[in-house]
Amino acid sequence: MATAKNLSSKTFVALATSALIAFGCGEVKTADDRAAGAASDATESAGGETVTPRFAPIELKMPTETLNASPESNAARNAYFGDLHVHTNYSFDAFAFGTVASPFDAYRFAQGEAIKHPAGFDIQLRAPLDFYAVTDHAMFLGAVKEAANTATDFSRYDHVQPLHNLNAPENQNFESLPQRVAAFTTFLPETLAKIGDGSLDSQTVDNIAKNAWSDTIVAAETFNRPGTFTTFVAYEYTSSTDDRGNLHRNVIFQSADRLPAMPFSRFHSQNPEGLWDWMDGLRKNGIEALAIPHNSNGSNGQMFRLVDWAGKPVDDEWAQKRIRNEPLVEITQVKGTSETHPMLSDSDEFADFEIMPYRVATTWPSEPKGSYAREALLDGLALADAGITNAYQFGFVGATDTHVGASSLDESNFFSKVGLLDADGARRGSVPMSKGEVEIVRSAGRANIQEIDGREYVTGAYETWSASGLTGIWAEENTRSALYAALRRKEVFATSGPRIKVRLFAGYDYAEDDSIADRYAKGVPMGAELHGADGRSPTFVASALKDPNSASLQRLQIVKGWIEKGETYEQVYDVACSDGGMVNPETHRCPDNGAKVNVSDCSITKNVGASVLEAEWQDPNHNPQHRAFYYVRALENPTCRWSTWDAIKAGVPPRPDLHKTLQERAWTSPIWVMPAS
Repeated sequence: MATAKNLSSKTFVALATSALIAFGCGEVKTADDRAAGAASDATESAGGETVTPRFAPIELKMPTETLNASPESNAARNAYFGDLHVHTNYSFDAFAFGTVASPFDAYRFAQGEAIKHPAGFDIQLRAPLDFYAVTDHAMFLGAVKEAANTATDFSRYDHVQPLHNLNAPENQNFESLPQRVAAFTTFLPETLAKIGDGSLDSQTVDNIAKNAWSDTIVAAETFNRPGTFTTFVAYEYTSSTDDRGNLHRNVIFQSADRLPAMPFSRFHSQNPEGLWDWMDGLRKNGIEALAIPHNSNGSNGQMFRLVDWAGKPVDDEWAQKRIRNEPLVEITQVKGTSETHPMLSDSDEFADFEIMPYRVATTWPSEPKGSYAREALLDGLALADAGITNAYQFGFVGATDTHVGASSLDESNFFSKVGLLDADGARRGSVPMSKGEVEIVRSAGRANIQEIDGREYVTGAYETWSASGLTGIWAEENTRSALYAALRRKEVFATSGPRIKVRLFAGYDYAEDDSIADRYAKGVPMGAELHGADGRSPTFVASALKDPNSASLQRLQIVKGWIEKGETYEQVYDVACSDGGMVNPETHRCPDNGAKVNVSDCSITKNVGASVLEAEWQDPNHNPQHRAFYYVRALENPTCRWSTWDAIKAGVPPRPDLHKTLQERAWTSPIWVMPAS
């Protein structure tokens, strides 16, 4: 999210009562309710005046034909790829920065169609995805788009007039950046202030959001095709600490049969514990959902603290509530990777991967401790050893957090995230800016300009962003029920963009010729617990299959974390090497396979690397008394980073302070091995 100014907790406390009333957080609607009540919802009284509906009421004749999807089910489970973090023109920041793509456009893109980037060029996937979720910000849902439309009542307020016709064709250009930034920067605090002093009825904003939410649901229902393409009704809860520590979550609903009339937002509670309470209440009312934290890397140590919101040490009730509502964590996306940090994993030479070192939407440093998933997994073991529920026994997913409706996944064709602000290499800091562009950026006050080797570059967070990522799900079929069940049981994995298929099983009685069905029957897959068996060491079966459109695989690793006498430890083991390499038993590393990158044209060494890597592995340091987790990390051969591709296309040398290459990768969710009783 790109916010220009933080709002203090005092401001939100002052608005809490009116916001809770305005947003009707206890109200739920069925699909029939939405169809029957859309017009009445949109015209509720606001301060004695009629609010103009966001969409004109219509009546459609319901067809009598039925569809029988009959998706093909596979007990061995298939790998499905998708993005669970997508913003469209209903997000206040996305629209402000040029996005006109709707939720309908986003779902068309996910199925392989080309759509327009805010800068005017076509964007299209190499191959369709299997599932997609539009997750627009609940806070001010649809409001900036409404403010820009001069036909609406909301557009008549003085403070929103700089947004008028913001995304009209004549304004869809980089030169409009200063106007956009200025209008966006003032919109949030001034709208909140007007709600707080009563000059803007919160019901007006409520009605705008209700209409946008209903349209989001309609889009998801329109494009959901059981067995072929799955959509999830979803949104983003966008909160932070007062020091701008990121606390954002995406909320994914299991089905669209029954949904809340409004999504829970920061207006209802700045504290994520309030979100969990709301979700527990929905669950009791028959509405199932889960929340996925993201960008813990930008949380300034706040995402995985061992104290609650009030600063008290976490207890079992808190831990149960958190893991019940947040069984997954997004560990990679455009704003960096949150697996681990070199300062936290100094023996892991692959830890320095796409690190964004800032708090979200700032260039203030983010404290690593408390911000990365591997450390949280270790802290979860410590909680469990102390007799408290493991609040951090989560699985891994990846996403893009795109704000143009379209996932930007390819290093060679990266279009980044925030529309007109980072639409080309100059704007995102990978190639030098012209003098004219420098003046526009300076007048907008959006980013800094730094001279590097005699050339002027935009500097800030953009150059640290990543062409990432995707969620992989192992499920019996491509339906909401099957995919959601897999999310719940954490049989999911994350990738930095390529469609690498990774898998992990663990058991005590595996045989060499076991089938996938045998591995399920005799053991457990990723995301599960494996309980001790007479002190024996479990066998882990790990595998990775390369993306046919990406580089070959270099190595397959298992990352272990454990607790011993109250202290936590971690170790990375290479378990399979490409090109016939053998793991060194002392260093636990594969030899260099010789894969290189020519950064003058991004060509890579041919005929090096593997299409498939597999291993049956036992921990050489297994102790049945230790509580431990294990997950797979698969690494590709090195390839060019997006910033190097940008430089080649622009005919300039790569920016010297950025990594020129990277190793794309995939991570399975962990398996937790429980100590022998």
